Amino acid sequence: MPHTDCTACPLRQKPLFVPFTAEELAFMRQFKMGEEVVAPRTTVLSQGERSPVLYTVLSGFGTRSLLLENGRRQVINFVMPGDFLGLQAGIMGEMRHSVHAVTEMVLCRFSRSRLWDLFRNRPDRAYDLTWIAAIEEHFLGETIATLGQRNALERMAWALTRIWQRLSAVGLQRGDSVPLPYRQHDMADALGMSLVHTNRVVATLRARDLATWSGGTLRIHDLPALSDIAGIPLQREAQRPIL
Repeated sequence: MPHTDCTACPLRQKPLFVPFTAEELAFMRQFKMGEEVVAPRTTVLSQGERSPVLYTVLSGFGTRSLLLENGRRQVINFVMPGDFLGLQAGIMGEMRHSVHAVTEMVLCRFSRSRLWDLFRNRPDRAYDLTWIAAIEEHFLGETIATLGQRNALERMAWALTRIWQRLSAVGLQRGDSVPLPYRQHDMADALGMSLVHTNRVVATLRARDLATWSGGTLRIHDLPALSDIAGIPLQREAQRPIL
């Protein structure tokens, strides 16, 4: 497949991401191994795997999930453009969760074996990795608080508001819509709700003319009201680094 040069990266220009310096851009052009196209319903990274590569999501959607000892799967997060995948294997030796493609995904590939070169020779880029890990830790804490302290309607409002903000910041908003190709089952799993309850909450938001999620598309009709139900402020997504 054609290789996207880092100078023409469609994500790098988005307001969500911290701009590269000329030196960082030159390094990333050397650090990047290539690109990989992943088909829908494909496993990108497997729990327990010692992956030789790391990825940045150039386009497409996926899920992060844990396989429990009883064989059940728990969705722990949604994967979106700009996300960095494989850091666990790079630092801890193996993946502690799996990543599955929901849609076709285009991934920028980096060699895990060069990760330590990055820490030794490019401390600015290594700091960016630390920042990425800190962002994920913060989001995990917010998710736990949501599961523990928000009711079902508040959980769904929180999830849809956060997803809307993130996808808008990477340029995927079209009018009042953003793509949301996940199954309601995935959302139910991530929010600790039954599928039946999830369906009812989605119907409630639609009946109140707040949000409509159908056919792989999320339409937000009243974002201030939705965020008010979620109990979160409406503010611009904080800039984050991209690798």
